[in-house]
Amino acid sequence: MAVILAAVPGLFQLISTPSALGQAPSSVAEPESATPETASDEAVEESTEATVEEQSSDEEGHSEGHGTEGESHGDEHHEGEHGGGHSNVAAPLFAAIVLILLLAKVVGDLFERVGMPAVLGELSVGILLGNIALITTSWIGVDGWHGLDFLQAPEEHSIGDVYNTGAALKMLAEIGVVLLLFEVGLESNVKEMMKVGVSSLFVAILGVVAPMILGVGVGWFLLQHEPWQVSLFLGATLCATSVGITARVLKDLGKSQQRESQIILGAAVIDDVLGLIILTVVSGIIEQGDAFSISSLIEIVVKSVGFLAAAILLGSHLLVKPLFKAASFLRGHGLLVSTALVICFGLAFLANLVGLAPIVGAFAAGLILEKAHYQNLGKKEHAELEEALAPLTALLVPIFFVQMGIMVDLSSFGNSSVWMLAGAITVAAVIGKQVCSLGVIEKGLNKVAIGLGMIPRGEVGLIFASVGAGLMVKGEKVVSDDTYSAIIVMVIITTMVTPPLLKWSLSKPAPGAAE
Repeated sequence: MAVILAAVPGLFQLISTPSALGQAPSSVAEPESATPETASDEAVEESTEATVEEQSSDEEGHSEGHGTEGESHGDEHHEGEHGGGHSNVAAPLFAAIVLILLLAKVVGDLFERVGMPAVLGELSVGILLGNIALITTSWIGVDGWHGLDFLQAPEEHSIGDVYNTGAALKMLAEIGVVLLLFEVGLESNVKEMMKVGVSSLFVAILGVVAPMILGVGVGWFLLQHEPWQVSLFLGATLCATSVGITARVLKDLGKSQQRESQIILGAAVIDDVLGLIILTVVSGIIEQGDAFSISSLIEIVVKSVGFLAAAILLGSHLLVKPLFKAASFLRGHGLLVSTALVICFGLAFLANLVGLAPIVGAFAAGLILEKAHYQNLGKKEHAELEEALAPLTALLVPIFFVQMGIMVDLSSFGNSSVWMLAGAITVAAVIGKQVCSLGVIEKGLNKVAIGLGMIPRGEVGLIFASVGAGLMVKGEKVVSDDTYSAIIVMVIITTMVTPPLLKWSLSKPAPGAAE
């Protein structure tokens, strides 16, 4: 640990230098032929060369008059020619990935050692990296240290440098969240979802409806100056439930086979499906803007439900089975992963094509993939699909969580309204999931534990927030920096309190259980 901490400042210093970031130095040596003095000397010696120098000088002045628009490309070429010829446009991205993975894994381990999910550690790393200038302001001066500004992604819908490191990290994070939802889908099973029972179904429905109503109410009360779409999306964000965090706690406690645990996990999976449908519908409503109507709402609902239904009912026979059967005849390594990724990214693209979020397609891809489909190919490669995907997700998923943290602006917490909103939506998030326990129709079960097990928002809440950050209403982001920061606080608190509360509730006998 000491070695890592000692190495980090050196890495910071290295990646903050222009040459390490693939940028040109502030001053680049100009060719001698471009200077007025040289042009003047050449004019005395030979009139033909004077004409050439004059034109060169004119072109230089013309490019300077247009600012720095073309300067960056010229500087990159100069650096490649005069700076040793070893610069690479991907070098700053390598540095960013090293920094993110190193800190994410170390801090994630520290969080897990104290019983907290690693995702909170990765989120905390992002908050630290994204606000390092603000944090160091009191140490080194008014502006702080801006050596990590290159990690910041450009604004949504903006056109920037194609080699921008922040933009590249954003793209990697988008791939990471698609793989994350693909994994969630793989861990779910349509047949098992149909067997969860009435209690799980009612818990899931109440666990979506109650938080959404409370979230919209909080937004309407506290964000009256914002468009109504903001309150609507705030309600949608509270619908999420992180089945992964709850499943991990139940597994650690050895309670996974308990009836309460089965209801929680079954309801959480249905929650994911319903939550994604609501996210899609709400996003579609927001994108409609003032043109929104009942007919467009019906169209959005039919489109989102129809896509999932078609993927589940037809995808297995028309896409999954033929692809894996064809792949089994091919030679080479990595066919299992490659085929699975073709299905995942293919459905993610189709979802985007019909106006849905790519994560909906990725989740559907995971749902329709069953072990029977790839069993032969798995035996051929001596691998399980989840294990084969692990290296990819180990690289890309932490980048997503860290980037979600980078997007948090700590300066927004100087505004008391942010804390008020964060507290209100956190209370709404907890109460909303406690209401869902009323859906349990079986007697003698621990309803408190079921309600507590549905509380954590975790990675799913972050996914919802990231989608909202990309939506626009009248040229403004639906989820502003202040609202985004409040949502992150809600996600952190609900994720942190669930493990100890769930352990406490499951250790107590259910009311009436002894009778």
